[in-house]
Amino acid sequence: MKKKVVVLGGGTGMSHLLRGLKEFPIEITAVITVADNGKSTGKLREEFSTPAVGDIRQVLTNLSCLPSEIKDIMEYRFDTYSDLNGHPIGNLLLTAMLNKTNSLKKSIENLSELLDVKHKVLPLSEDYLTLEAETMDGKKIVGESEIMKSYTKFKKIQYKETPHVLKEVVDAIKNADLIVLSMGSLYTSIIPNLICKDVIKAIDKSKAPIVYLCNIMNQPGEVLESYASHYVSTLNEYLGKKKIDLVIANNQSISKDMIEKYEKESKEPVQIDYENLKKMKVELIEDHLISVDDGTIKHNGLKVSSILFSYLMR
Repeated sequence: MKKKVVVLGGGTGMSHLLRGLKEFPIEITAVITVADNGKSTGKLREEFSTPAVGDIRQVLTNLSCLPSEIKDIMEYRFDTYSDLNGHPIGNLLLTAMLNKTNSLKKSIENLSELLDVKHKVLPLSEDYLTLEAETMDGKKIVGESEIMKSYTKFKKIQYKETPHVLKEVVDAIKNADLIVLSMGSLYTSIIPNLICKDVIKAIDKSKAPIVYLCNIMNQPGEVLESYASHYVSTLNEYLGKKKIDLVIANNQSISKDMIEKYEKESKEPVQIDYENLKKMKVELIEDHLISVDDGTIKHNGLKVSSILFSYLMR
């Protein structure tokens, strides 16, 4: 029987991971946050009062077994003067299916069949959710895109509404052999999964170890300092009784030109602080994990997936 891996997250980082992970003989359940309110997704949310579909589209595209020519169509964005401007075809497809079925879960199942996706993709919730953040000085910021732009550390992250987590998400976590917190923004990709009581209860009941795929570059303001242990401790604050067991981190050096490019965005490499991780009793696996794609630093999804699979099969 294949091992079951649950990946919690959202955004581009998760999509890169799943592109590699699907090549291994495992059962994947990807759980995607649905509170994004930026760009095309934000416009569709506002117009149709639906959960966010953008991250789901990216995940489905990357898990698809169809030729790249067809998958590329899902990601094609209209460049025009009309209301279609900026909308990827995949977002419009998902929104059309959602309007027809009144179920995001069913819409994902339909599109998964159309795209020949062999694994399960689940929205965290079918609700229209709004992310809220409270800064360290008590200021409230509403909306995922606004939170991402604020570049500050937060005292608290929560939903404006009470999230109703899908039963299938809870069941998948309880029955998992491995729970993966994907690379990506702490506050808008990972933590939105962990501020749901049902998710934390399911993680605590699961026998699966928790793995965190540490970011290569920091998001300004998310942690006090750009060290792996600060990311781990932040996530552990939101987890329940069970904490992170393993951190997979990059130890590949980054070119001077690339570091200077990211410095303009106030971003810097995340450093591995060995002693602090050891004190936290967190296992560390480090390797060269960088892939430069379109002039930006990303994780090598296949290499990270290989490490995850080896750990899973111990």
